[in-house]
Amino acid sequence: MTNELSPLEFDQKHLWHPYTNVTKPGPTFVVKEAEGVHITLDDDTRLIDGMSSWWCMMHGHRNAEITAAIHEQLDRLPHVMFGGLTHDPAIDLGRKLLEITPESLTRIFYCDSGSVSVEVAMKMAVQYQHAMGFAGRSEFATIRSGYHGDTWKAMSVCDPDTGMHHLFQGALSVQHFVSRPPIRYGQDWSDVSSENGLAELREVLEAGRDKIAAFILEPVVQGTGGMYFYHPEYLNQVRHLCDELGILLIFDEIATGFGRTGALFATDLTTIEPDIICLGKGLTGGHISFATTLTNDRVAEGIGGGTPGIFMHGPTYMANPLACVAAKAALDLLTGQDWAARVQALSKQMEQELAPARNFANVADVRVLGAIGVIEMTHQVSADAAHARTRDLGVFLRPFGKNIYTMPPYITSEDELSQITAGMLLLAQEL
Repeated sequence: MTNELSPLEFDQKHLWHPYTNVTKPGPTFVVKEAEGVHITLDDDTRLIDGMSSWWCMMHGHRNAEITAAIHEQLDRLPHVMFGGLTHDPAIDLGRKLLEITPESLTRIFYCDSGSVSVEVAMKMAVQYQHAMGFAGRSEFATIRSGYHGDTWKAMSVCDPDTGMHHLFQGALSVQHFVSRPPIRYGQDWSDVSSENGLAELREVLEAGRDKIAAFILEPVVQGTGGMYFYHPEYLNQVRHLCDELGILLIFDEIATGFGRTGALFATDLTTIEPDIICLGKGLTGGHISFATTLTNDRVAEGIGGGTPGIFMHGPTYMANPLACVAAKAALDLLTGQDWAARVQALSKQMEQELAPARNFANVADVRVLGAIGVIEMTHQVSADAAHARTRDLGVFLRPFGKNIYTMPPYITSEDELSQITAGMLLLAQEL
């Protein structure tokens, strides 16, 4: 009988967690509550959430303003379909998004999650090209080491060899891959196309111009693909090349949006704007699943002028009012403060406190950008082994691949951040 099992026994026997082996699920902690930067376990152990719960909890857990907005909305309108209906939360959030996102992106499509926002962006690109008379343009180009989500089409533009979804390669759409941008963030830019990656990109895009609908990539920061930071000038040049060849440009800012890189959007580190942008994670401050895909009038009206004219996507929970008010509250919190100074302070402190890791054996690199701190090892790091040290460290860290990293909540204090970086240094020495 399942009711005879303890909560954790039931969990390990019946609940499937992300990226786990059900026969060897690894250490799992039962969380009973969370507030601010802390999660509290069932034995009252308090851990600093150095992951911002997979990069979304920028204002901390159980933020008073966000939870109040959700509670108030819950008593009036928890949900209503968005087909043929609308509501103030969706409209108010839309106004806020247009205030802060790139100026040319004027059309907003609300989604359930980050992966779905990528699916929507890719469908937009294909339907636009079809409407423009280019029915053959249904494939995508991207850079290697990228990650865009776990749903089917999104998987096809994740790294085909080393990414989490490489085992599905034979079942996925074949896409066009180029090397990741070779010039790192902070290095001097080279105009020599064989050195900056643009020669290879031009070759691939020109060869596939009749097949490629859009070029999709994570701007400046590749997240799950390796926490790699590259030069923004690459994106400026990509924009010109895409325009020349009639290929749309999609920025996946799910992880980089809302101040994480030190700019409000990684797009702001460039001099250009994409045709489509995907936003998620921090959108609701991590309080409820939500995402959005924004595009410009050219794409939206192009789709509208084609056949069948309507955009072929419509999630059941599209524009959920609870998610909309949570997002509006989260964005008001962000823009109502000097978020840039706060992120800069986190960045400076991480630079100083992670620097000693450069002298550790088996450390390949240490890098910081905005509120992202990374210790890259020369070997694969076990998340399970890191979990075994979590209680002693007082910090929840979940390494992946070769990276021990943190994306701390923006409200993290100096002392709390020092505890996070100290934990990272210890893991770098022990794992």
